[in-house]
Amino acid sequence: MQLVDLLSPGRTQAGLAIASKKRLLEHLARMLAEDGDPDLTRIIFDGLFAREKMGSTGLGHGIAIPHGRISADIAPVAAFVRLRDRIPFDSADGDGVDLVLAMVVPEHFTDQHLKLLAMVAEMFDQGDVVAQLRSAGDDHSLYKVLADWRPKRSGG
Repeated sequence: MQLVDLLSPGRTQAGLAIASKKRLLEHLARMLAEDGDPDLTRIIFDGLFAREKMGSTGLGHGIAIPHGRISADIAPVAAFVRLRDRIPFDSADGDGVDLVLAMVVPEHFTDQHLKLLAMVAEMFDQGDVVAQLRSAGDDHSLYKVLADWRPKRSGG
């Protein structure tokens, strides 16, 4: 499974103006629910929020990967936002975040969930990709960077 399999152009957003971590998680939950189902949106938000309470998913250097396994019958799904301005995210380095990839998977996706997180972490470890994500001019350009990216390591 590639990152592009989890994303869609409609779940990729450049230049989002948002003021807090909680509001960001609410926005991401709506993006991930996609069909507007308020019950699914709440389940996703609760899953993302619960994971953040265990410890920040901020990786440092302005990057966060809020994620969770949820009890809903869904396919693995991801959303990506580039924030207009960095917001506090309780990252270990104390920096705010501006690049955020959120992901939810069904509860039984334990191993696959870890593999997907490792793949996303690999992407964010590549400085050239991070620079392209930060410089993409619009939603479409941002999605193209994400859709074109492939892991360099074998087994991805």
